[in-house]
Amino acid sequence: MKEILTSIRRAPYQSLAAFLILFFSIFLSTVLFISQTFFHSLLGYVETRPQVTVYFDTVTSEKDIFKIRDTLNNSGKVESIKYIGKEDAFKIYKDLNKDNPLLLEMVSADILPPSLEVYAKKPAYLAEIADFLKKQPAAEEVQFQKNIVERLLSLTNVSRKISIALLSYLVLMAVVVLTTSASFKIAMKKEEIELLKLIGATNSYIKKPFLLEGIFFGMVSSFLSFLVIGGTIFYLNPFLNSYLTGVGRLNLNLGFYQLGIWPINYEFLLVTFAVSSLFGIVISVLAITLATNKYLKQ
Repeated sequence: MKEILTSIRRAPYQSLAAFLILFFSIFLSTVLFISQTFFHSLLGYVETRPQVTVYFDTVTSEKDIFKIRDTLNNSGKVESIKYIGKEDAFKIYKDLNKDNPLLLEMVSADILPPSLEVYAKKPAYLAEIADFLKKQPAAEEVQFQKNIVERLLSLTNVSRKISIALLSYLVLMAVVVLTTSASFKIAMKKEEIELLKLIGATNSYIKKPFLLEGIFFGMVSSFLSFLVIGGTIFYLNPFLNSYLTGVGRLNLNLGFYQLGIWPINYEFLLVTFAVSSLFGIVISVLAITLATNKYLKQ
């Protein structure tokens, strides 16, 4: 630690430039990580909702409804289909209006329509499924929130492309600036490095102080950027709660684990900090390795 502080004091402006570029790179990268995980988890949440609901005429027989269900199942575009008969619909109606006895007296199971709740394998299939159901003579109403799904898909795809482009630019810019800063510091210690070579010091030994300084900058930058972002999230939490009213728990499917994204939890924040720290350390180590390798090969 003493060597790191001494190195910073020897070249304060270069150290400050390296720290600032690393801080802003990690800050923006962390924002991109949070936004991407949120959009993906929100899209996953939408995919678990009844994406297309079709209500049939009350005189439609179960046999005819099941034919339509089987046709959809055989299309290969449907994840699952839930049939809600008249009695099931009446139970749902009673639960929704249990505090209003007058409404319960006016409705019976016979006048409620049977329905199918369709879950597609991919959101892109939703429009095709909805069009197929609208063409069925027995279909009385098809509910499909087309605009919401399409906008969410479009927003997710656009944000992914922008994130990849911006992240690539941030990594390139950070590596260039950090490599330049590290090269300047190495040049300042030219005589000291030459002396170490004369007494038999290995390249790994010479690189070690520079790598430790890079790791230090990466950890400090990620910690400070995480504090700013975490504080902002908690400050905006009341607004987010009101804006996302009705949205249940959002999870990011990692294959082996379901990471909770919303509501904001300490597990997600810990993962975010770990990712940002790793990102900062990798960039710092990469830049310093490039700078030291270039010098030691001379």
